[in-house]
Amino acid sequence: MTRDLWSLIPGPWQKHLANCRDELAEIDSYLSSAQNSGEIIVPDRENIFAALALAPEQVKVVILGQDPYPNLNHGIGLAFAVPNGTKPLPGSLRNILTEVEADLGQPPKTLPDLAHWVAQGVLLINTALTTVQGGSNSHAKLPWDRVVAQILNAVIAANPKVVAILWGKSAQNYAPIFSPDRVVAGAHPSPLSAHRGFIGSKPFSKTNAMLRLDHREGIDW
Repeated sequence: MTRDLWSLIPGPWQKHLANCRDELAEIDSYLSSAQNSGEIIVPDRENIFAALALAPEQVKVVILGQDPYPNLNHGIGLAFAVPNGTKPLPGSLRNILTEVEADLGQPPKTLPDLAHWVAQGVLLINTALTTVQGGSNSHAKLPWDRVVAQILNAVIAANPKVVAILWGKSAQNYAPIFSPDRVVAGAHPSPLSAHRGFIGSKPFSKTNAMLRLDHREGIDW
């Protein structure tokens, strides 16, 4: 039996998302209808809220992207991450890992699933948590924006100085809810836009510098 979206939200988050139940029901109805008509939803339903394995008080850094990779084999519910062993890597992740090395002068410590980042308190989330296979940004008009805003507000309530890395215009729409001196904004790392300001932007060293302002340990990228 297919589980509804609400039941898939980890317990520590349900109290924070209780006022989004109408939006979640609307999204759930849409996704069910789309699947019944033959569309493939990415990521798999069980992974839609995978990013929420981190409780709000555990989050030190938010990395906010646009929406999942439009490939069921890539989407694991964590923004920009893919299963280990994926070849070739999606262009966005390839550009991210290249920028880690260019920024910090050493190869990235993480595998493609980005679990090493998550373990250190990095919330990997998109402005829309689903898409259809083969179609980028296809669920942008669903009320994911209200759900994501509530997720981010819960993080900020627990950690007002959380550092936000906002990649792309969709993500940058959320900049006003963060402390302005804790925002690292830049172009999306997609090959279509990385040359417009992502490459060479040094987001990882900037983030660690902001964390250290609050006497917190930087992320071992």
